[in-house]
Amino acid sequence: MTQNALYINYEFCTGCHSCEIACRNEKGIGLDDFGMKVLEDRPRQHADGSWHWDYIGYPTELCDLCADRVAEGKLPSCVQMCQAKCLHYGTVDECAQMLTKKGSKAAIFMP
Repeated sequence: MTQNALYINYEFCTGCHSCEIACRNEKGIGLDDFGMKVLEDRPRQHADGSWHWDYIGYPTELCDLCADRVAEGKLPSCVQMCQAKCLHYGTVDECAQMLTKKGSKAAIFMP
């Protein structure tokens, strides 16, 4: 059986929280819990004058990559709703290949 994963590209995440809301609605998760969470690494200036400001989306222990949706041939809700297309659902090998090409500001999640 092929293991699936979620590839997360942090470079273009705008912090819109669409993935959080989509997950919450799909899974019926209450306001005090998260299946997908977006954190903000607030702006700060480096010694060279460049700025750092990232949004970091990550699946929590409640994430099962929307197993019910995937079984119906649909994408996980976070992937479907990501406005910046930072999330990709695929096999571990596909996601690893994307990570290798990207090099930085990216991660793979496997439940």
